Amino acid sequence: MMNYDLIIIGAGPAGLTAGIYATRAGLKTLVIENKASGGQVNLTQTIDNYPGLLNVDGFDLGQKMFEHAKALDVEFVFDTIMDHDFKNNRKYLKTEYSGEFFAKAVIIATGASPRKLNALGEEKLIGRGVGYCATCDGAFAKGKIVAVVGGGNSAAEEALYLSRIAQKVYIFHILKELQCNKVLESQLKSNPKINILFETKVEELLGNKHLEQVKVKTNGCQKVYDLEGLFVSIGRVPNSNDFSEINVDSNGYIIADEKLQTNIQGVFVAGDVRQKVLRQIITACSDGAIAVDSVSKFLSKV
Repeated sequence: MMNYDLIIIGAGPAGLTAGIYATRAGLKTLVIENKASGGQVNLTQTIDNYPGLLNVDGFDLGQKMFEHAKALDVEFVFDTIMDHDFKNNRKYLKTEYSGEFFAKAVIIATGASPRKLNALGEEKLIGRGVGYCATCDGAFAKGKIVAVVGGGNSAAEEALYLSRIAQKVYIFHILKELQCNKVLESQLKSNPKINILFETKVEELLGNKHLEQVKVKTNGCQKVYDLEGLFVSIGRVPNSNDFSEINVDSNGYIIADEKLQTNIQGVFVAGDVRQKVLRQIITACSDGAIAVDSVSKFLSKV
């Protein structure tokens, strides 16, 4: 049983920034992460909109943030939270292997996970030609015909990355127009390896041991494409299900005020898991800093 001023749940950019700020503020701080430090930033090949770091590799940026936190002696536990109780002033968390922890305040920075298609055959073929991160799993696409589902910035970046190694890349987009920025749209449309199909919905994924075909409905007609890889990039789902006592919006994002305080006193939120208009690395970092400032003010009154 260990006691802290602050426990941060999640070690993505929001959680790592919060850890850095909290430790510098003199708070005894623990970060609990159930996967790897860095979060979703690890899955981004190149980041070119983080100020001061042009064309930085996502994994490298995540590692630098982690190393920064470690250098300041932020404590980390890599484990899964099995139980918690935030109702009392002394917040309680129990992990699978590392034991029980108590804190005066908590920051939820659990981020969001890739949204699935919910198409027939999807679950069966995950990791067998169906993936949610081309930069993570795209190596097997070398010289093959593959597709990306989606039309936003992430989908565009995935398709451009795949076009450098695959024989051909389809983009299946359910809407009439792309939602990515104009620079990416121009790059997609000028790339001879990329074929964009609008008003196209993926209905079924076919294959035994590996993805072989994708059945789609495009402009009202059903078609089947022979594909060896399908990368889904249609947004994310907030990782908020484990905190049923916390108020969320209709999409599951945690609701908080401008101080990032949730409906539970002493419980704050930061990063992609919260309700907001823009989800970027820089806004996650900003959230981490704001949340810690709010925590510090909260702790000074209790």
